[in-house]
Amino acid sequence: MKLEKLEKYVFVSGMENLEYKFYSRGPKKIIRKVVLYKHLVEIDKNLYNLGFGDWDKHTGRVDDQAVSNNGDRQKVLATVAATVVHFTAKYPEATILVYGSTSSRSRLYQIAIAAHKEEIAALFEVSGFFQNTWEPFQKGKNYSGFLIKRKKT
Repeated sequence: MKLEKLEKYVFVSGMENLEYKFYSRGPKKIIRKVVLYKHLVEIDKNLYNLGFGDWDKHTGRVDDQAVSNNGDRQKVLATVAATVVHFTAKYPEATILVYGSTSSRSRLYQIAIAAHKEEIAALFEVSGFFQNTWEPFQKGKNYSGFLIKRKKT
């Protein structure tokens, strides 16, 4: 399925496009989701960490350990991916660092990237972190993290 045809939630951006919010709507609950792009200028002027999770209204923070089980995982992942497209349109020189908060989440991201590798490759260069080094993303390798950079047009 084409990336642009994947079902996504409507999101809103704020704080110079460093924060995105949307709502996951499942059969039992509505969950506020937040994607944060943190500028890691101390490492590299163009490096941003992508953080993602459920908004915890009690702590006033994003919970990247939350397990929603809201029945819409693919739609949520497609929405997060859409924020990457939006963010890199605003900041085309940005390199986005992505690590799952758990190894199973990193694996989930890897599966999603692999499933749409050719379409993603048309717009982005994707690297995976494997055995303490960054390499071009390849299907079938177990990466612990990812770097995403928009290709120059």
